[in-house]
Amino acid sequence: VEVQQDAHGRWVVNRSSPYNRRITAATPMLIAGPVAGHDWLKTSADPTGTRVLGTLNNCAGGKTPWGTVLSAEENFHQYFANLDAVPDADPRKAVHRRYGLPGGASERKWERFYDRFDLAKEPNEPFRFGWVVEIDPYDPSWTPRKRTALGRFKREAATVVVTRRRQVVVYSGDDERFEYVYKFVSARPYQPGGREANRDLLDEGTLYVARFHDDGSGEWLPLVFGQGPLTPANGFASQAEVLLNPRGAADLLGATKMDRPEDIETNPVNGRVYLVMTNNTQRGATGRPGPDGANPRANNRAGHIIELVEDGDDHASTTFTWQVFMLCGDPSDPSTYFAGYPKDQVSPIAAPDNVTFDLSGNLWIATDGMPGVLSLNDGLYVVPVEGPERGHLRLFLTGVRGAEVCGPEFTPNNTTLFVAIQHPGEGGTVAEPVSRWPDGTNVPRPSVMVVQSEAGGRIGLASPTRGGK
Repeated sequence: VEVQQDAHGRWVVNRSSPYNRRITAATPMLIAGPVAGHDWLKTSADPTGTRVLGTLNNCAGGKTPWGTVLSAEENFHQYFANLDAVPDADPRKAVHRRYGLPGGASERKWERFYDRFDLAKEPNEPFRFGWVVEIDPYDPSWTPRKRTALGRFKREAATVVVTRRRQVVVYSGDDERFEYVYKFVSARPYQPGGREANRDLLDEGTLYVARFHDDGSGEWLPLVFGQGPLTPANGFASQAEVLLNPRGAADLLGATKMDRPEDIETNPVNGRVYLVMTNNTQRGATGRPGPDGANPRANNRAGHIIELVEDGDDHASTTFTWQVFMLCGDPSDPSTYFAGYPKDQVSPIAAPDNVTFDLSGNLWIATDGMPGVLSLNDGLYVVPVEGPERGHLRLFLTGVRGAEVCGPEFTPNNTTLFVAIQHPGEGGTVAEPVSRWPDGTNVPRPSVMVVQSEAGGRIGLASPTRGGK
């Protein structure tokens, strides 16, 4: 949707824009990169394994410097049914099980109407989801591409940064308990000057998974067929199969199992990477992994944020250092930590999800799950990451009942902040709504808020060193 400011500085939808369109579960897309054409992507509707209808369960994405957008497919397992119908000896079944596909009916029940969501009829269809989708917002005639070189998982975020050598790096998390943090490094350099020169840049490169050591060091482990245990003896016959099942590959490499990696973003001011772990109530439970340095709390209901520094300040580096920036929760809880800032001066927070940065490099945090932890509505928070105010977390806005706050996005001059209010009123009914937002009806609707200063200036904290308003 194209929006623009009117003469009074208010944001309005340009309803005549040629860029306005919907991209849905039925939009034709191409499968690009190393997995395109693999046998596990072939279906009765697409015997080539190169074309797919639609994108599912899209979550945090990213923007590329060549002007396209990336959308991450997250909980695609919710749409598929009847894994029990696949024979146990079929190697696809073990992969589907690793990704949580149900043995019987799906959550969405789409299999009642569309055969492609029924594994008894189309056992390959789930392999066509869980990817990063690249979309050109300026050219509706360009078919969206699923970029398989970036790997397949329940992806959250596709954050793009360009290194000094012009390699393109994409950071992502796999949003499930005990899953992993990944990054992709392109084989070819970014070419300044437009989309045409870079449209296939994300089809060649190396996917890495993170291992965090308790001493504050870490390494990026390459997910490359033929290296280490990623061999036919362990179920991987090609690079395509590594990318189809990076979870299984990361298991073999001994990557660090994290507390639900959500958004991962790079700070444009200090160059550090901030990794959001939203929660993990199973950490330390019987038969489950216990606490470690990067995930230091058992029954981690409130979540935490990690600050990562790539060695040499090079986002393509294969080693890094890290520290816990914030252990979320009620500040009165002894297990909480706010980068060393006095806890009697910070706001309570839980279930961090999406993050972004302002022009001063301050971290903005949107939450998803506060009511179940602190009996508070979800909200948007801001915290400096440098100077004497480092760790001074403050609530900026509160969401509505039943909703998560997500997708915070500044205009380049920081005078407007867009914030999405997702699934308001969840838990209520039409007869007994728990929210009537935004227009007072019995049917609450997800909407995008626009936040602007009454004085017309920049929003938020003026400086991470001064902490002024």
